[in-house]
Formats: sequence, structure tokens, C-alpha cells
Amino acid sequence: MRKAVVLYSAGLDSTTCLAIAQAEGFSPYAISFDYGQRHRYELELAKANAKRLGAVEHLVVSFDLRQMGGSALTADLEVPKQGVNNEIPVTYVPARNTIFLSFALGWAEVLGAFDIFIGVNALDYSGYPDCRPAFIESFQQTANVATKAGVEGSGRFTIHTPLIDLTKAQIIQSGTALGVDYGLTHSCYDPAPDGRSCGRCDSCRLRLKGFQEAGLSDPLTYL
Repeated sequence: MRKAVVLYSAGLDSTTCLAIAQAEGFSPYAISFDYGQRHRYELELAKANAKRLGAVEHLVVSFDLRQMGGSALTADLEVPKQGVNNEIPVTYVPARNTIFLSFALGWAEVLGAFDIFIGVNALDYSGYPDCRPAFIESFQQTANVATKAGVEGSGRFTIHTPLIDLTKAQIIQSGTALGVDYGLTHSCYDPAPDGRSCGRCDSCRLRLKGFQEAGLSDPLTYL
């Protein structure tokens, strides 16, 4: 089985992405990030469940984006609870997916893997610029000119985005068909200390909307 690095946050999308990588015949190597995020509860779930969900290895990379701030997830800014709109919200973390994919690329090169899975979505999402196809295409080009493996021609890196054109309902339906236990996931940007989801932030709203449209019940407990 070919190795693949899978960006895994214990969120709904990344957990579905991990299941899809396995279904496509890859041995998944999960990578998570401790970057000073407000919603650190996701890391607890990621550490507890990565191997349970099929990861061969689970790497947690630590760095502190609170040093730069600029986001409600990494600074003392209020997480919006008014609903999803067309503006890029304050929960956008500057350059986050660029940073995440750079770490994933480095680990992939060390592992001898040429496939990287990321659960970005360009339909039911909060309008983040680093979730768009144009960004993924650009990063893939960079990966193949910025690495020893790419320059020497020992392989070509592919950034897989199996969820990018799916609605949240379709993502949930796909994961359910693959046996994903969404009770092991977490989506909230502003959870209670015990991990319960707020039910009002953009991420919670999109998740709840997805389950409703999929005709399924969300197994999580909300405040």
C-alpha cells in the first residue's frame, strides 16, 4: 500500500478524508497541529483516535501562532456567533493551510510518500481563501519544484482534496457509507471546557446544517 500523509484535526472533514484515503488503498500517516488554537479540545480527540481510525502513525507538530494573532482562534478576539455570511470571517487564521501543508510535505518527503490528503471544501465552508482549488493547485506546483524528490524526479507530489466539491451533507453521507463514527469528531471553534460544542459558531452551524440536509442525527452534544 502506498503511504499518504493525511492532515487530521479530528474534525468532521479531516476524519472523513482519513477514511477516504484508506478506502482508496493508502496507508495513512496522520498529522495534526498544536498551534495555540482556542479549540484545543480537537487535539485531545486527535491524539486519542488517530490510530483507532486507522492511522499507521500520528505526528503532532507544535508551534505557536498566538505570537502573530490575527484570528479569533489564536488571539483574544470574540468568535462570531451570528451565522455564516459571504465575508472572510475573523476565524480565518492567516496562512494556516500553507503552513500545515508545508509541514505535511516535509514529512511526506521523509516518509517517501508522494500523496497528501487535506479535507478542504469550497462549497459549505466559511469562505477561507486557502480552501479554494486555486490555492491547492498552486501549492502542488510549489511542492514539485521545492523538494529534492521533485527536482530529482523520484516522484511527483499530489495534493488530494476529495471533499472540495461536496456539500457538507454529501461529506457526511460519504463518511457514513465508509463507517465513520462522527461521535469521535469535533468541529466547534469555541467549545465549553468539557468539550461540548457551542452550536452557534460558523463551524457548528455548517456541521448541523449538513447533518440536517443529510437526514441524519449529529451524535455530538451541544450547549
